Amino acid sequence: MENQQIVISKFGSANTLTLRDGALPSASAGEVVVKVLFAGVNPIDCKTRAGMGWAAAQNKDKLPWVPGYDMSGKVVACGDGVTQFSVGDKVCGMIGFPLRGGAYSQYVAVPELELSRIPDAVTYEAAAALPLAGLTAAQALNKAAVKEGERVLILAGAGGVGHLAVQIAVAAKAHVFATCSDANLDYLATLGATAINYQFAPVSERLQEVDVLIDLVGGDTALDALKCLNDNARVVTVPTLSADLICEKAAMLGFDATGMLVTGNRDQLETLLYMVSVGLLKIDVAQTLRLREAVLAHEAQETGHTRGKIILNMQC
Repeated sequence: MENQQIVISKFGSANTLTLRDGALPSASAGEVVVKVLFAGVNPIDCKTRAGMGWAAAQNKDKLPWVPGYDMSGKVVACGDGVTQFSVGDKVCGMIGFPLRGGAYSQYVAVPELELSRIPDAVTYEAAAALPLAGLTAAQALNKAAVKEGERVLILAGAGGVGHLAVQIAVAAKAHVFATCSDANLDYLATLGATAINYQFAPVSERLQEVDVLIDLVGGDTALDALKCLNDNARVVTVPTLSADLICEKAAMLGFDATGMLVTGNRDQLETLLYMVSVGLLKIDVAQTLRLREAVLAHEAQETGHTRGKIILNMQC
């Protein structure tokens, strides 16, 4: 049995991703070995591959390194002391975040505490696309303490995190506004948001009296969005590279602002999986590419214009 993996051979463009045959993992105490069927592609994968951010700094002397944090698959072996899973179980999770990674691999050893069981009504594809983006969306809205009836602005509402944040905020009975390109106006409307075409004019010229800003873009776009806010509004910014800038400017304007880094939370993930299983949350998998097409997946992710999520089929 082989274990094909995608590795970052050196920091740089998407072309630095390389296919290799890795060793088959074995399960240490408290771990299970998972045959990975699908792996989710996230912006942090691309940022790390380019050599930016904390995960890249910590792993620069460990190249080649297997990226990827989101996966779904089947348990094929259990280590000593494993109590929650058996061989054959369908599992998913955000694994090894942020330093270990490893999801771009056909087989991976994972601590059982990082995994959740996939409900029967949820596909492997959806389960691989959900963890990091879903947890980011839920944690950002929790951090902002969104309340029923509040006006919430989500930047990049059709993206991987955005389309889930929109649905969770709508479920919380907020009035949700979301920026998107012309191509996604109708899509966001189907999710229950008022869509704002950023290609037409800056959001600050289209919207006022916002209580909560969920910034999934950063930079100048986020700075412009601060002009939409009410007094005492709350700001949560997710892109780490511009978080200090956004928080500093927001604080100067009198807003409660914070950056955030997603954290693993099994209970939260299982709630999100339940929401998917009963149709309360819909995951848009925009593209499924083969393991050996990881370069194309990263190139598509880096355009910043993908709707929903990109995943890799790890077994073909």
